[in-house]
Amino acid sequence: MAEPLRLKAKSASPGIASGPAFLAEEPKAPSAAGRPDAAPASRAVGGYGALEKAIDISIGELEHLADGADAESRDIIDFQIEVLRDPSIAEATGARLEADENVVFAWVATLDAYIGELEAADEEQMRARAVDILDIKNRVLGALAGTPIADFPPGSVFVGKDMEPSRFLAHDWSKGGGIALFAGSTAGHVALLARAKSVPMVIGTGRFSAADGDPVSVDGNAGAVILQAGSMLIPPLVPAQEPAGDTQTTGGELLTADGVPVLLSININDPAEIDALDPATAGVGLMRSEFSVASIADAANEERQLAIYRRVLEQAGEKPVTIRMLDIGGDKPLAGLEDPSVLASGLRGIRLLLARPEIARVQARALLRAAVFGRLSVMLPMVTFPDEIDRMRELFREEAEKLGRRAIPHRMPPIGMMVEVPAAALMLDTFGAAAFFSFGTNDLTQHLAASARDDIDADAGKAAPAVLRLLAQAVKLTAGKPVSICGDIAGNPSYLPGLLAAGLRHFSVAPARRPAIRSAIIGLNADGTRAAGE
Repeated sequence: MAEPLRLKAKSASPGIASGPAFLAEEPKAPSAAGRPDAAPASRAVGGYGALEKAIDISIGELEHLADGADAESRDIIDFQIEVLRDPSIAEATGARLEADENVVFAWVATLDAYIGELEAADEEQMRARAVDILDIKNRVLGALAGTPIADFPPGSVFVGKDMEPSRFLAHDWSKGGGIALFAGSTAGHVALLARAKSVPMVIGTGRFSAADGDPVSVDGNAGAVILQAGSMLIPPLVPAQEPAGDTQTTGGELLTADGVPVLLSININDPAEIDALDPATAGVGLMRSEFSVASIADAANEERQLAIYRRVLEQAGEKPVTIRMLDIGGDKPLAGLEDPSVLASGLRGIRLLLARPEIARVQARALLRAAVFGRLSVMLPMVTFPDEIDRMRELFREEAEKLGRRAIPHRMPPIGMMVEVPAAALMLDTFGAAAFFSFGTNDLTQHLAASARDDIDADAGKAAPAVLRLLAQAVKLTAGKPVSICGDIAGNPSYLPGLLAAGLRHFSVAPARRPAIRSAIIGLNADGTRAAGE
């Protein structure tokens, strides 16, 4: 049996503790939406009044936490309350609101700027205060969304980049447990509290791989973390890079009747499909990221998005995963973003993301950080013009530079585009910045046939010949770059002959459609004709 992995760390509080790992970035539920205790999405909407209410709620929670606390704990809580009442914070947030920024992102941007200043400080004690501000930011976000941060199981070993002081204070440490932080500081408030309450704690482990519930031991005396066999240390910083060439794998490859290789991936439209990911596929050809955000508050939650993307990538293992950025706006509203200017403009997909860069930047950071956990590619929705890709790539580069300055592990993934606007399909040879193309035939059919969303199913059959002709022309314009198809047409066996004849060799379909498409592919020749004897 393989030996347990022992990671060198720095002691922040002496003692030895063992228990199941609690991964701080792992979501316990994909969304609060639909839960009986979930607050309505409207809680995340509103102007400064909604923010004032969320701040008042947060101050009340902190004051309740301070009841009966010792002097050191009370000092920490008083500091957080003082920050929440700081008029300069309110003024900076108010200025962003006056500039027509959404209340959630106005709060996030204001506090992130404060956190960035602290992280760049020369003194360790000042840098350690950054997590206190992060604590405040997340507490108010939880109040805005009606989803406060939950406690973790007693006796667990808390594993994460850092730990918020209020989370430490709210936890029952009488059942044991410990803390293992990828980063952290011995000068931080959590380290001070851990020493005061004799909770074993180590910091500076570097990011390591472990599953929720895995046995973990924290040695606060020697400065070490002991993990079960199979865990691994993830390099502390992965340089940004742009992988070239085909990002697909040969695993899950099929052969047509005349021996031509075809890839068959799956689409992920729902969190439940993550755990059912079949390792026999060629990976995930399309993960719609909309299910990871139920409201504008979720769209502002970088850690929550990161945890969901990481879960998909780790489940896929060595297989590639393509995640599409948020396709929201137009007829796909996001709760809390019912801004009349957005609704009136009809902005959707990449146009909305570029018009509301605060949303795009949070998702870009989550995707950049997630890329170190697997073979990630990022797909841009509803692209119409080449400069939209250029602008989004520049946004990714800017966020990657910021992560690099903060020594946060990240990798620049290949960035491609959904081809679902006829104007783009006819001009694919001008999209040189796209690393790959994926035909989204649902929207492509709708726009090509000038159908309403409700009528698209009825019109799909009539429009199919025009769609197939457009696909055949567009494939010739891709200049040898990876190409796939992921719309409903890809999951319908009756269209496979035309799709193969058009030159498509990578299909991504709903998991339930995979067996039928697999059988159909192996019974056809690469030109779409039926194999002899079929």
